[in-house]
This record gives sequence, C-alpha cells and structure tokens, in this order.
Amino acid sequence: MPAEVPLSLHARYTRDEILAAFGSISPDRPGSWREGVKWLPEYRTDLLMVTLKKSEKRFSPSTPYRDYPISPDLFHWESQSVTSASSPTGQRYLNQKRDGSTVLLLVRENSIGDGMGASPFLFLGAADYERHERERPIAIVWRLRTHMPPDFFKSARAVA
Repeated sequence: MPAEVPLSLHARYTRDEILAAFGSISPDRPGSWREGVKWLPEYRTDLLMVTLKKSEKRFSPSTPYRDYPISPDLFHWESQSVTSASSPTGQRYLNQKRDGSTVLLLVRENSIGDGMGASPFLFLGAADYERHERERPIAIVWRLRTHMPPDFFKSARAVA
C-alpha cells in the first residue's frame, strides 16, 4: 500500500472514508461508487470491499457471491460475475504479484449500520493471490499479509 494513504490496519472505515484516503473523492462531495471492487490505476491498487452477509435487496439472486474467511490469513472471494480469468481484470487479479499491483481487502459482516449510515468495513490490509477456480465469477483465495484479528475471524466465520 502506498505510504501516503492514511489507512490503519484493522481500523474501520466507511466507503467514502476509504475513497477519500486515496484522493478519489473530496470529503465534502461523497462518491456514488456502489460496487464492491475498485481499481485505482494511479496507485496500481485494487480495493475489494466485501459484505459477508448478503442482503436480498442489495444482491441479485443470480450472483450470490461466496465470500468468507478460510483461516486467519486466507480469504475466499468471488469476482464480479462478468469477470473471466482471461479478461484484463481477471489477469490483473491472477498475476497481481508478478505485475506489481496491490490488492487491499476490506470486510464487514453486514451492511446494516447503527442508525448513522451503513456499517463500516474492517481494513484487513494487503493480500496476495494464492489460487483460483472457475470462471464468471472467478473464485480466488487471497493470502493476507497480516492475520485478521481473532475475534473478527471468529464472528466472520459464523456469519459466512
């Protein structure tokens, strides 16, 4: 992760705070980005923002992404349903280490907040490609460079 990006490992952030940290939006003009992935070419960084407990209102039944922690340092994630392994985006994911790009993983248990807005994401830090299966969506296992907090791992496993 670029040193100038002010995100702290294992801290919680809203979507707008994450984008503001990368200079993608100004704090007084929130963004309208809704997808769970964002490529930031100027940082050579993919942001993967994951909600573990999917809401039927927010996710299509035809794309029930299966995202879940496998262990404190492994995370199973599925790409968008239109992404194939041979697509430019798929190749960027699969060749992330070789090509020198960064993947940052941010996870929340659900999207329901505390009345002040949507639930924030826990910043799990940088992750590296471990292996993959399937196409559309691609099922990728990411290896976290730093283990997720034990209490979060336990509750995330229960939710997922």
